[in-house]
Amino acid sequence: MNYRVQVRPSGREFTVEEGESVLDAALRQGIAFPYGCRNGACGSCRGKVLDGDFAYPDGLPPALTQKEADQGLAVFCQARAVSDLTIEVDAMSTVQGIRVRTLPARVARKERLAHDVIGLYLKLPEGQRLQFLAGQYIDILLKDGRRRAFSLANPPFSDEYLELHVRQVPGGEFSHYAFHDMHEKALLRIRGPLGSFFLRESSQRPLLFIAGGTGFAPVKGIIEYALARRIQRPIYLFWGVRARRDLYMHELATQWATEHAHVHYLPVLSEPESEDQWSGRTGWVHEAVLAQFPDPAPYDVYASGPPVMVHAVRDSLLARGFDPSRMFSDAFEYAYVDGHNN
Repeated sequence: MNYRVQVRPSGREFTVEEGESVLDAALRQGIAFPYGCRNGACGSCRGKVLDGDFAYPDGLPPALTQKEADQGLAVFCQARAVSDLTIEVDAMSTVQGIRVRTLPARVARKERLAHDVIGLYLKLPEGQRLQFLAGQYIDILLKDGRRRAFSLANPPFSDEYLELHVRQVPGGEFSHYAFHDMHEKALLRIRGPLGSFFLRESSQRPLLFIAGGTGFAPVKGIIEYALARRIQRPIYLFWGVRARRDLYMHELATQWATEHAHVHYLPVLSEPESEDQWSGRTGWVHEAVLAQFPDPAPYDVYASGPPVMVHAVRDSLLARGFDPSRMFSDAFEYAYVDGHNN
């Protein structure tokens, strides 16, 4: 059985099959909904149900509180229609025309970035290029049908290689393979670009980036894109890690702030080691953000990292009255994608 979905304010319409998520149906029919993780963790695909009924097969998604659900908000990557729906969501024109493709890619280079992070630099076949927006991600398709998602760390104008940052995850099959058994020239299959974690250029608000661990990867791509475009909006980058050795591109981020007066880099260590001799910010990164900006209302916030960090950022901002439509996030559950950069 099919149901009809009307989208406000765009006026678009599409059909959703029984058991199919609203997001999957929209993307299948060429309607560019915002989305990120596709497993209910990040909340990028949140919107409002104005009329009609739906269900969550696996219960309330992590990105949604019961209070928000009572107010009619929904996470469309998990919502299944059980009647015709009228929904409110900002379908994006930015990603329309960017084609999702499945391509072979070779590992051109493998580089140790930190004790538990490697950089993979993938080369597409001769004459092929992947059109994408800075901050989007790709899936690596495994032979058994599973996928592993990684954010693109390079900006679109520097696309000779696709740059991925891979953290070694305890028990993670793909990350173990990438660290120990993958050799240069290994052949992979990728699918992308995917996701809606990219710069909203129509806004003139200052930019507040909050990265946790290898959530730095998509932020790196966006900031390099913004600098190349000579976007002069103030940029604040908070990068939260455990110890100094986890700031695997600290020198690059420092260089951005040194060379560009509108860029500000603020690393935060949650568990600095004695040998770090750290005199900078310590504690949780979201607490450091609010200590610096007790009123976050004037900013566009981009958060990328482990779900627990992204949720803490979101909850702390909402507690200060922040407009959730001005927060864009990239959060992935290890249980679903053990190799994702976050």
